[in-house]
Amino acid sequence: MKKKKVKVLFEIIQEWKWLSRFMKKYWFEILLHTLIGVFGILMGLGTSIASKLLVDSVVSHNRETVGTAAALTIGLAVTQIVITAITSRISSRVGTKINAHMRSYFFECLTSANWEDINDFHSGELINRLEGDVGSVSSGIINFIPSAFTRCVQFVGALVIVMYYDPTMAILALIGSPVVFLTSRYMMQKIRSFNKESRKTNGEIIAYGEETLQNLQTVKAFGLAADCAGKFKELISKHRELKLNHDKFSVLMTMCLSFVGLVVSYSCYGWGVWRLWNGDITYGTMTMFIQLSGILTSSFSAIVGLAPSAVSIATGAGRIKELAELPKETDADKQIVLNIIDKLKGNTLKICGSDVSFGYKKSEQNVICNADFCMQSGETVAFVGPSGEGKTTMLRLILGLITPSAGKVSFSCAGKEAVASCSTRRLCSYVPQGNDIVSGTVAENLRSVNRTATDEDIVNALKVADAWDFVSELPDGIYSDVGEHGNRFSEGQAQRIAIARAVLRNSPVLLMDEATSALDAQTEKRVLGNIMKTSPDRICIITTHRPSMLEYCSKIYRINEDGTIDIIKNGETGNT
Repeated sequence: MKKKKVKVLFEIIQEWKWLSRFMKKYWFEILLHTLIGVFGILMGLGTSIASKLLVDSVVSHNRETVGTAAALTIGLAVTQIVITAITSRISSRVGTKINAHMRSYFFECLTSANWEDINDFHSGELINRLEGDVGSVSSGIINFIPSAFTRCVQFVGALVIVMYYDPTMAILALIGSPVVFLTSRYMMQKIRSFNKESRKTNGEIIAYGEETLQNLQTVKAFGLAADCAGKFKELISKHRELKLNHDKFSVLMTMCLSFVGLVVSYSCYGWGVWRLWNGDITYGTMTMFIQLSGILTSSFSAIVGLAPSAVSIATGAGRIKELAELPKETDADKQIVLNIIDKLKGNTLKICGSDVSFGYKKSEQNVICNADFCMQSGETVAFVGPSGEGKTTMLRLILGLITPSAGKVSFSCAGKEAVASCSTRRLCSYVPQGNDIVSGTVAENLRSVNRTATDEDIVNALKVADAWDFVSELPDGIYSDVGEHGNRFSEGQAQRIAIARAVLRNSPVLLMDEATSALDAQTEKRVLGNIMKTSPDRICIITTHRPSMLEYCSKIYRINEDGTIDIIKNGETGNT
């Protein structure tokens, strides 16, 4: 049990160390926030002393000092209100600034992480961390340190004043400290556990809701709406149960701490009444003691109460850190690829795989084993084989989304060679399986891969993909909204939009993963014919189950069940 507590504390410290690098960028704002907060606390303590002077002046009917004491009390109180407003404004400005910075940074981390590593996480959970965890951490950064420092100043300041007037009162004010301190250790461990479980469950809710809504057509088609609603209700109930348990724990702990605080407050109050009864102190001093004993108790409880905040912030930071530290793609061959692009005209581009093997992390066997393949400019190459035997994996290897466990895949031209990676993707266009059209207009979807493309370029790409006929009939043409996942189009139309997008990129390599599966034979023939006609020097790589597509291929590789590859055609294409 002791080891577990030490481990939890070590994790929290490490997470705060990682988080501190974000705080360095905003050290001035945090320092300003803290200093203004401390000034406000000093004004509050000054108000307690001024109140003492005011009460004593009134009781003694001292006309000379009562006006000054009243003015001082009011002035300090008004100043404290102004400082509180300024602090709140600074907190809001810096908090939103940090939130924007962290969200941008974290999103960049997600998009630059290795594809296979990031693919282990559900998109709903990634969104949960991007929004929920980043939000709680960014707001915590700007509030936690200033609050911790100002509360400490408040506690020490009040204690010094009380000790100056009555050391016994100071001792009474601290009698609950050991209880609160020992309780805080237990609280940290429990709150850490609650936070982790609650955020995990919330991620499950977001993930399930996202998947259900994205596949609502299928859900309705199979009559699964009631089942999905029931499953979602179960997840919500689970999360609610966790929240209630957390709240129950918080209520009990708050009640215990409040009881300790009550004992301390009444002890101080009783001691003050006793001294007032004996004439040892004035009414003003008694008033000040009541205020300061409350400040001592509340500030100490607030300092201890910062422990749950520290744990919550650290938990969120740990969840962000886990993803931010995933292995990143490296653009090491960028310059080589740019040199290849410069030398493409008049030279032959080759893509070759040598003794390539690969297996996914969660699989016990390789999908690709000791594979050799080669293709060059002007060739249309197909990878064929049964479903699940590695065709899409082969395209991922060529795209550099995954890295071979043995061997290599490389791009070469005019004596320059670059290993397949994010660098070589500059040479590639890609049409994936399924519908990957995003919300927005047709033009926005296509222009996402070529920011400088004109409307005329977009129309020409749509014509190559045999998509211009139906796009031109839309109310706003290429500026018509496509809906989420292109739901305003049929699957065949969505595929042609995706093909047009790849064509618009105008890359020397085009990879198409079952890209014409929703097209009829005649449309498929026109699309492939147009692609070959417009860019005869392009390397076109396809995966397919349709024999009709193979007649256009000059080279065909078959992927076998054991992951090996055989070449079953190496010659001229059929007539397009």
